[in-house]
Amino acid sequence: MAEAAKSMSFETLLLDIEDGIATITLNRPDKMNAFTTQMMLDMIAAFDETDSNDAVKAVIVTGAGRAFCAGADLSAGAATFNYAERGESARDEAKVGTVYRDGGGRVTLRIYDSLKPVIGAINGAAVGIGATMQLPMDIRLATPDAKYGFVFARRGIVPEACSSWFLPRLVGISTALEWCYSGRIFSGTEAMERGLVRSVHAAEDLLPAARAIARDIIDNTAAVSVSLTRQMMWRMLGADHPMEAHKIDSRAIQERGKAADAKEGVTSFLEKRTPAYPNKVSTDMPAFFPWWTDRAFS
Repeated sequence: MAEAAKSMSFETLLLDIEDGIATITLNRPDKMNAFTTQMMLDMIAAFDETDSNDAVKAVIVTGAGRAFCAGADLSAGAATFNYAERGESARDEAKVGTVYRDGGGRVTLRIYDSLKPVIGAINGAAVGIGATMQLPMDIRLATPDAKYGFVFARRGIVPEACSSWFLPRLVGISTALEWCYSGRIFSGTEAMERGLVRSVHAAEDLLPAARAIARDIIDNTAAVSVSLTRQMMWRMLGADHPMEAHKIDSRAIQERGKAADAKEGVTSFLEKRTPAYPNKVSTDMPAFFPWWTDRAFS
């Protein structure tokens, strides 16, 4: 039986949950979904919800209207990036010493920590934070004419949202620097050719393609195993030796191997039927998880 749809409203985005898929839609279409402090807070809250909700097995992020996210809202004019001058209370709460934490970085770090796989369905302009917020998403799809741009140097600032960590790991240092040095706008097709995007799709096919990937994950895999795999892969990008992966692999295989999911995975395969994995991310993550020490901003 299909799961009933559930919708949650935020000030700047929509969150719809149906049949295991949470769809987060940036929802300021009249502003091309330009990024604001409120959108930062809403996105963090939306990922808090998808992590805590066992009905959610995968997350899709897309934009309303003709843009994904056209970058930072520039309505503050010349003071847009001068947080001290703008004096926003939400940013003041994230001030550590004399430094204001970058709001885009708070979003990408939250996506990085997601317990559920994240798929970006990039339906149009994706500039500045609209490009960098995608980087910790696991799979990105786009329309061929989606407009990408790491435009920071053209605005007199520098890349943000932890993109100096994410982008070179995704596309290589040379491409990352070329895109960020020039700040030029490029197509979804180029993004695919350089490895940032998995595939390009006509606008009407974009969300169905993203949902098909999500369905393949949901219908055939154990949610706890997927959650562990996501963290193992992302966090090992920063490991200094494969022994670090061996340590985690060994613990994870041992714990998962004795769990009910492993029994169901083998039995369903032998019986040639669809698996029904019983373990839940909210209650059945292994005792060693998380194995890392959270980093503090200082």
